[in-house]
Amino acid sequence: MAKSLYETLGVSENASAEEIKKAYRKLARKYHPDINKDPEAQDKFKEINAAYEVLSDSEKKAQYDQFGDSMFGGQNFHDFARGQGAGVDLDEILRQMFGGGASGGFGGFGSQGGFGGFGGFGAPDLDINAKINIPFMTAIMGGKHKINVEGDSFDIKIPAGIKSGETMRVRGKGKSYQGQRGDVLIKVEVSPSSEYERKDDDLYKTIDVPLKEALFGGKVKVQTPEKEVTLKVPTNTKNGQKFRLKGKGVPNRKTALKGDLYLVANIVLPDVDSLDSELREMLEQKL
Repeated sequence: MAKSLYETLGVSENASAEEIKKAYRKLARKYHPDINKDPEAQDKFKEINAAYEVLSDSEKKAQYDQFGDSMFGGQNFHDFARGQGAGVDLDEILRQMFGGGASGGFGGFGSQGGFGGFGGFGAPDLDINAKINIPFMTAIMGGKHKINVEGDSFDIKIPAGIKSGETMRVRGKGKSYQGQRGDVLIKVEVSPSSEYERKDDDLYKTIDVPLKEALFGGKVKVQTPEKEVTLKVPTNTKNGQKFRLKGKGVPNRKTALKGDLYLVANIVLPDVDSLDSELREMLEQKL
């Protein structure tokens, strides 16, 4: 029985969890779009992440080991992934394929060549769809968020680095039917921040730099998502100049690598009317 997910990660079907993890990290670094500029790298990166999504989960792995590539309509995973079209979230497709939570067997092949559902033949859909809006900093740092679904209130763990539009699955909190329980599929929306702008895994923040420090250099205290830091400002700093704090951005949920934080200088000019008359006169003459 063909099992091409293992081939995607370059490991054998008998590979240990540690070997799978090690292979994934190596390939993720190699094909990360920020590092590998090959046009094919992004698709390869998605396939690697999706394969690891299955093989790193003991339940999904056991399911895949049982049915192999028949879950992809007999195609190998590479062909199946490319056949889904551009812009498709492979992780979400696999989560839906493997995450039905029912033990009644697969619901038959779908029109795209994979299995359509997992609740058993004729069984009702036990999953519940919900939406939540979370604070910007919770999306960046992770945390807990209380949700109420059809009268059932519970806390969910928000993973650091989650983005708007992503869907989380909470197992066993859906509808009940004949002793089985569906899941809750939660679509996440992240509230905007008045302090930060997010671009992929990088953060941007505008900071005030007094004119004196901008001209002659100095130090400015800056609050980052993690803690307060002291930024060394060089002489002749320009308005809009960017300072990069490596690894202080958003954690990537797939690679665990963190993006960067870019501090954008906003030069604060003094009130001319408050300047000493001699200093004002000298500035008018010299500038």
